[in-house]
This record gives sequence, C-alpha cells and structure tokens, in this order.
Amino acid sequence: MIDKRAPLTWDLQTTFFDRFKDQDDLYCSLVAPSPLHNPVMVSSNASLALELGLNPESMTEPAMLRLMAGDLAETSFHPIALVYSGHQFGVWAGQLGDGRAMTLGELAVDDNNGRSQLWDIQLKGAGATPYSRFADGRAVLRSSIREYLCSEAMHGLKIATTRALCLVTSDTSVYREEVESAAMVCRVARSHIRFGSFEHFHYRNQPEAVKAMADYVIARHFPEWADEDLRYANLINHTVTETAKMIAHWQAVGFAHGVMNTDNMSILGDTIDYGPFGFLDVYNPSFICNHSDANGRYSFKNQPSVGLWNLNALATSLMTLLPSETLIAALKHYEPTFLQHYRDLMAAKLGLLHYADNDETLINSLLALMEENQVDYTLFFRQLCYFSEPRQAVRDLFVDREAFDAWAVLYVERLSQQSVSDNDRSEAMLKTNPKYILRNYMAQAAIEKAEKGDYSEVNLLLDVLQNPFEEHPQAEHYAGLPPDWAETISVSCSS
Repeated sequence: MIDKRAPLTWDLQTTFFDRFKDQDDLYCSLVAPSPLHNPVMVSSNASLALELGLNPESMTEPAMLRLMAGDLAETSFHPIALVYSGHQFGVWAGQLGDGRAMTLGELAVDDNNGRSQLWDIQLKGAGATPYSRFADGRAVLRSSIREYLCSEAMHGLKIATTRALCLVTSDTSVYREEVESAAMVCRVARSHIRFGSFEHFHYRNQPEAVKAMADYVIARHFPEWADEDLRYANLINHTVTETAKMIAHWQAVGFAHGVMNTDNMSILGDTIDYGPFGFLDVYNPSFICNHSDANGRYSFKNQPSVGLWNLNALATSLMTLLPSETLIAALKHYEPTFLQHYRDLMAAKLGLLHYADNDETLINSLLALMEENQVDYTLFFRQLCYFSEPRQAVRDLFVDREAFDAWAVLYVERLSQQSVSDNDRSEAMLKTNPKYILRNYMAQAAIEKAEKGDYSEVNLLLDVLQNPFEEHPQAEHYAGLPPDWAETISVSCSS
C-alpha cells in the first residue's frame, strides 16, 4: 500500500505557464493526469537525480512514486500540454501537440558557472490531452523502457538529448495489438519546444504568436541576446549549428532516430522523442529502423539531408521575423558544420589527432569495406582501439581479409604521421568508441523480463549504458555480436 500521508517536497517553478498566461489557450492547455493504478517504480536514475539537486533516495519515497504515476492529489501542480504542428514523413500533418505528455513545471538548477538552468519536468504516458486525437494518451511498458534506456544511453555517448528521471509501471491496462501494461516515463529536457511549435502558428497565419514563441525561447535560454537586434538571426543560426552537430554525432555513433518529423526536432538541437530508433549492428547505410517507414525516408544515410529539410521548414515558419537572405545564409552553414563535426568525430574514432583532407578517402574506403563484409559497426571500432601488429582480432571481422589488409597498410601509414604511441592512441580511442550501445535485442531482453515483474535487466542496462566506454564484467554478454534472432525484431511507431 502507498502511504498517502507522506507529503512531497519538490519545488517546481511555474514560470513556464506564467509566460503564456495572457495568451489564453494559444500555446498550451491546462491538463490533469490520469493516475496509474497500483504503480511500481521500475527504475530511478540516481545520476540524473543528483544533477537536478535531488536526493536519489527520495525517488523511492511513496509521495514521489505517486507523483511519477500521475497522482497530483495534495500537490499544487497545474500541468500543461503544448500544442504544435508538423510535417510527418514530409507531408504537412496539421495540428498535433502533446497527446500523451504533460509538463509539470520547471526545475531550476545552478550550473558550474553559477548560471541557473531551467529543466522541464514532464510525464509521458499520463493520459489524454486535448491533442490526443482520439487516442488514450497512454504509453505502454515496452516503449517506455526503450525511451528510458535510450535517452540515457545517448547521454552516456555524449550526444545532446532529453533525459529520463524514472520509469513507473502499473496494473492499468491499455489496448494496442494486445492488452499491455501502462507506464510513465518522467522526461527531463532543457526545452520541449520543437520546429513544429513555430510551424503551428506560421501556418495559422499568427505571426505575433511566432514572435512570442521565439521571444520565449530566447528569454529562457539565451538572455544575453534579449536586447540585440540580431536575436532572431542568432536563434536560427544556433538551431542550424546544433542540429548539424547532433546529427553528425548520430552518424558517427551509428544511431538512427526513425521518426525525424519536424514535430520531433528540438529547437535547441537535442535528440527528442525516442520511438522506433535503432543502432546499427552491421554497417548498412540503408538501414531503416522504423517498420512504418515503407519508403525509407528516415533511413540512416538520409538523416543528414532530412535534418536540412527540417531546418528549411523551420526557416519558412520564421519568415515573418527575418528576411529570406538571413534565413538562407543560416541554412548554408548546415552542410559545412555537419561535415566538419562528422569528420572530426570519425578521425577521433580512428585514433587520429586531427582530420586531414586525405582522411576522407581513408574513412570512406573503410565504410565501404565494412558494408561489403557486413562488419558490425560498434564492435569493429572498439576492437580497432587495440590495433597493432599483429592485428588478427579486428582482421577476422572481415570475410575479405586481404581487402582489410590493404586498407590497414594505408591506416598504418597515416598513423605513422603523428607522434603518438600505440598505448596513448589506444587509451584515447577507448574513450571515443563505446563498448556498449543499446541494441534492439538488449532492450527486448529487458522488456521481456520487466513484463514478468523482473526489473533487474532494466537497471543493469541503465548502469552499463550510462558508462558505455567502460568495462562491465556483469554485462560482457552484451559486448559481442548480437544473436541471430535479433534480426527478427521489428519496431514501429506503435506505443
């Protein structure tokens, strides 16, 4: 039984809501969560709790469990759901919005520079909102486990992302292809404002609302721009730059988002909305992680170009704030920023101190060789950390070993051009090339145990994925090639 008497002491601000108070329901709607029945804490993120200034032990208290399960009784929270629109699979979808997510408020945390950073605290799977579009607003346990683990895995990989504070399951039933358990993830983000937030008001011919949204983002995240004439130009330039860097990091680590709709793109360049994502097993640039993506629009190789397409859609929605020349100039920074960041990341993965012009041939020939030989992307780069003569382990990943030997000759020649010992290079590469990523079969193993009430695998993976470059003897079975049955896993937009 949950102790109903214990109060919750968690000071969330409400400045987010006050910001749009005078705009009626233009930007958001007040909502009320539908509490889960008999909630159980599957996992809580002690590391994030500490970063937020919370006592990790408080996550197990009955009052916190009630809150994380959507029970706001005896609290003063007034949650909201945001409205936005967007292009889905390249087609204008019209009004969307937080159909199953409710923002409780903001938590102010001082960073290392003494500046206060506001974090949105949001419950995902909290029930229907005005934007649910006839859906129940719930999230099932399986998709919640995937989002909980992947957002933390991405943070562990040093990729800009939303975070997850905890995961709660329950006796509440939801109906998808079959009856499943309802769950909630407490999502923590610097912002939940999306490209589609601006598109929504642009296509409704409400330029004053577009301006107010931009002013809000600037006031909250970039107060130093507030009085500058270039503040809107700064905003689009910042979004272009950070989006380019984010997607470059996706490509370097082998991550496929799966649903790069404009409503799933953060104005700050953070990875947001983990649906049918996937990490590469064998290197396959045509990899499609979303079973619903019949035409492969969001395939792994298409992600960089889709990022630019989405930024063009955002720029269109800002045409009442900025002249076309300024918007075009900002968009032109995307490709060189992406290429520079991607090349630097790939050079580091190869143990190179700096990217040189002729390294493009070295990198591209390696990727082509990996594709032809169906070499596991993560395993190869991890084993390459130990590259020296003889090089049997990494060589044996290739069917065409002679082709690898030919590439290795060029690689050895390139390494000889820098004065770094094999040991120092290896240590640096081990901090760049993860030993662990969240492969689909790993998430599936955690899901199957959790659906039987065993949450040990969720917590094991959380610990491993938050520190993916380190050794984890208890999870060594996740460091090798995936089992054959992993290829049968199919992930779609269903949640």
